[in-house]
Amino acid sequence: MKFALAQINSTTTVPDNLEKVRTYTGEAAESGARFIVFPEATMSAFGSGLRTIAEEHAESWRAALQDLAAETGITIIVGEFAATADKVINLLGVYAPTGERREYAKIHLYDAFGFKESDTVEAGEDPLVIDIDDETIGLALCYDIRFPKLFAELSRRGARLAVVAASWGAGERKVEQWEILARARALDSNMFIAALGQADPEVTGVDVPKKGPTGVGHSLVSDPLGKVLHSLDGAERLEIVDLDLNAADSAAEAVPVLANAKLGY
Repeated sequence: MKFALAQINSTTTVPDNLEKVRTYTGEAAESGARFIVFPEATMSAFGSGLRTIAEEHAESWRAALQDLAAETGITIIVGEFAATADKVINLLGVYAPTGERREYAKIHLYDAFGFKESDTVEAGEDPLVIDIDDETIGLALCYDIRFPKLFAELSRRGARLAVVAASWGAGERKVEQWEILARARALDSNMFIAALGQADPEVTGVDVPKKGPTGVGHSLVSDPLGKVLHSLDGAERLEIVDLDLNAADSAAEAVPVLANAKLGY
């Protein structure tokens, strides 16, 4: 399966972010990718006024993404937001060329390292797998990557690849944790893991809000045995990935961790 990972920095200016999505999606389509993944918070970087941004831009954003998917012929998976009465929902929107749209709402909110996402974000409840070219793919957002049971569930629903879109918070050893967690989720779920984060604004020079998780880069793809197949630095970049997902079946046969699991795992 051939797909693209767009490691970018978004800002709080939605039209600029949309233009970046258009550019990278066009390049991915030209490469022959069947889908492209953008990071968490692509519609708008985390910062103050996020609910107002979602209220003002969600409808036009979705219409533009549906048109773009139809024009380019590939599925677009992108971090976005929707407004509720007093909060927002942190979403991965999935836009198919057919015009179908699905969404995954982030289940595990980032109440950690002094940040409290649940103050402004409403949690989702349901895991989601999608089908692209008859292949089942699991979806996750950022802090979800610390929770193995979610990935076990995605694998049990038939996914051989899970995509994690993030806007990973910077800090001591945070890049190391990100890389370890992505490889661990591959190992304990018999899946490929494509872990895509926002680029590092300290490297790209993109003007992002000074507080909140705004990305560290270092996106990677791990095979089901924890081997890193693709690894990025902190810069903005489009990475084209081509995987033989049958390797997930071989890994499950060799190390059947889900079949052997106890204690409700």
